[in-house]
Amino acid sequence: MRQIQEGALEDIWRLSATELAQNVRDRKISAREAAQAALERLEAVNPAINAVIDYRAEDVLAQADAVDASAARGEEAGVLAGVPVTVKVNLDQENFATTNGTRLQARNIAGTDSPVVANLRRAGAVILGRTNTPAFSLRWFTDNLLHGATKNPRDPSRTAGGSSGGAASAVAAGIGHLAHGTDIAGSIRYPAYACGVHGLRPSLGRVPTYNASGPERPIGVQLTAVSGPIGRSIADLRLGLAAMSGFDPRDPWWVPAPLEFSNQPRRAALVRRPGGLEIVPEVEEALVDAAARLRDSGWEVAELDDIPAIEEAVELQARLWIGESFTPWEEMTAKDGDPGAIATIAELKSLLKQVSAETYLHALVRRSAIIRDYQLLLQDHPVLLLPVSAELPFPDQLDRTDFARVWRAQLTQIGLPLTGLPALTVSTARVGRTTTGVQLLAGRFREDLLLEAGEVLEAGGTPPAPLDPVF
Repeated sequence: MRQIQEGALEDIWRLSATELAQNVRDRKISAREAAQAALERLEAVNPAINAVIDYRAEDVLAQADAVDASAARGEEAGVLAGVPVTVKVNLDQENFATTNGTRLQARNIAGTDSPVVANLRRAGAVILGRTNTPAFSLRWFTDNLLHGATKNPRDPSRTAGGSSGGAASAVAAGIGHLAHGTDIAGSIRYPAYACGVHGLRPSLGRVPTYNASGPERPIGVQLTAVSGPIGRSIADLRLGLAAMSGFDPRDPWWVPAPLEFSNQPRRAALVRRPGGLEIVPEVEEALVDAAARLRDSGWEVAELDDIPAIEEAVELQARLWIGESFTPWEEMTAKDGDPGAIATIAELKSLLKQVSAETYLHALVRRSAIIRDYQLLLQDHPVLLLPVSAELPFPDQLDRTDFARVWRAQLTQIGLPLTGLPALTVSTARVGRTTTGVQLLAGRFREDLLLEAGEVLEAGGTPPAPLDPVF
C-alpha cells in the first residue's frame, strides 16, 4: 500500500480510497489535507466535465476538521477515515437540494441526511460534492436543463453513462476517491462501464435508503432500486459497501446480512449472448478474456447458452419502474420540459403498450418465479459472467436518434434488477479512447463472491485511472 511522505501532498487525490484511509489512520495525512487536495482537483477538472454540480468548500473543510478532531481525541477512525466521497444529487444530503436533475425539484432542500449519507459520515467519509444525473434519473445519458451535461473524461464523444454519470465521471477523473450511485436499470453498472471504472449494484436490502424530502416511493421502485459504490479499485468498492450498508431504521427493506460468508465456491459460468443478445466483437473479446483470467486464477468456468427469462424480466422490470400509469410521468416530464426525459417516456410508452393495475400485479407474481429460477441456477454456478451492454459505450445522446438500439443493447442492465441480486461491473480494457468490461452476477447478499472474482479480473489489467480529461 502506498504511503505519502510528509511534504509530498500535491498528489493525494491520486490515491485510492483504501490507501488514503490508511494514511489518515496512520496520521501520515490529515483529513483536511485530503479535503484540500480533493477541492483543488475538483476545481481544476470539473469545469471540463461538469460531473459535480454542487459543493461548498467551507463545508467540506469543516467536515474534514471534525474527522481530524476526532482522531486527536483518540477516537477510533472509520473505514473511510478522511476519504472525500461524492453523492448523487438524487439522494438527500442535509441542507442541499435533492434535485434529481429536474427543475421541478431545484428548491427541494433536504432537512436530514439519507441513510447512505449518514452511514458514510459515520464511517469517517467527507462528503465532497453532489454529482449530476439526467432529469428524473431516467436515461443512460447524463444531461438536464437544470445542471447541464456531464462529459465522459476518457472521450467526450461517448456517453458518461446514466443515471450515475456524474458519479462515474468524477471518480474516473480523480474528483473524490469513491462515489455513491443508484441503480434501477443499470445506473451504477453502466456509467462505470462507460467511464472505465468499477461499479457495484448491491442486493436489495443490503444498503438502506430513504429520502425524507420526497414522497414514499412506489412499490415497484422499492423492489428494484438500490444505492451502491463506484470506485477505481475493487478494494475501494469493498470499503464503500461496508460503509454504506450499516443499519438504519428508516428503511424497512434493510437486512442484517453479513458482508462475508465462509463458503467461497470458485465456480462461474460464462453467458456470451443472454436472451440472444447480438454483441459486438469487442464485448465478446472482453468476456472471453475475463473467463480466461478466472480460469488462470483457479476458478472453474463453464459456459451456458442463456440465463432465465431475461427478455421477460426486462418488460416486467420496466412495468414496475414506471408503475400503473404513464400519466404521472408524462405530466412531470412535460412540466420540466427536458427533451431527453420526454422522449424516453414516449418511447417506453410505445414499447410497453398498456400499463394497468392487472399487468402491474402480474409483474409482481412473475418476479418471484424468475428470482427462484436464478437462485436455482446460482446453486450450480455461483457467479455468472455476462455482458454489461451489447455495445461499447454509446455515442453521446444516441437514445435521441435510435432508442430501440439503445434499449436492446441494455438487456442485462434493465432485466437483472428485477431479481434483487447483486451485480458488479468490472472495467477490464481500453478500446481506442473508450473502455470495455464485463458484468458479474451472484446470489443474494453474495457481494463477497463478486468482489473476489472482481479482484481476479482487476489483477489482469484495467484502464488507468484517475486520468486527466482527454478533450
